[in-house]
Amino acid sequence: MPDPDAVLISGDIANHAADAEYEQVRELTARLEAPLYVVPGNHDDRLALRRHFDVPGAGAEPVQYAADLGPLRLVVLDSTRPGEDRGELNPGRLDWLEATLAAAPDAPTLLALHHPPLQTGIPAFDEIGLSPADRRALGEVVAAHPQVRRIVGGHVHRTVYAELRGRSVLAAPSTYVQARLDFGAEEIRFSDDPAGFVVHALLDGELVSHVQPVPSAG
Repeated sequence: MPDPDAVLISGDIANHAADAEYEQVRELTARLEAPLYVVPGNHDDRLALRRHFDVPGAGAEPVQYAADLGPLRLVVLDSTRPGEDRGELNPGRLDWLEATLAAAPDAPTLLALHHPPLQTGIPAFDEIGLSPADRRALGEVVAAHPQVRRIVGGHVHRTVYAELRGRSVLAAPSTYVQARLDFGAEEIRFSDDPAGFVVHALLDGELVSHVQPVPSAG
């Protein structure tokens, strides 16, 4: 597989938002020799992300930005609610997204946020995801911008596919531990499924995403 043009981390970069954790991530990802783009997760701290990853913005304001990755545009939307596990998309963030998408209507776009706009059917995860109202509001925005080819997220520790207003949604697997599929689970349970990541490729104008499991070192 060729070297990546960019690396996207879909949130929960650290467990306790400690400086040492973020420095370890920087050391590990430096081996990939590719630009690194981070998405804030519910375990992350916005100030710490700005210290360690030079993301745009100031202070504790939402971590949101756009980046041109050659033929593909990346738009990062902050879905976190500081101090809580659940996600949130308030009007200010959606207004920012609307303006950011409107600024480049012809650029094939990958929209990334930590809390994927979907239901998993796993009660323990759905309770700490985006509310139905927030998912609908996000759907209204992306429906007006056909250049959005895919919406990607993390948070749920397993691969999940869904659709939002005609756009495909992909929750990436965790690079650490996977959640068990249990439609009755009131608490999160983990499985022995392998870690994984996603490879996105723009091929002849079509965005293709491969979910790649990582065999256990043992």
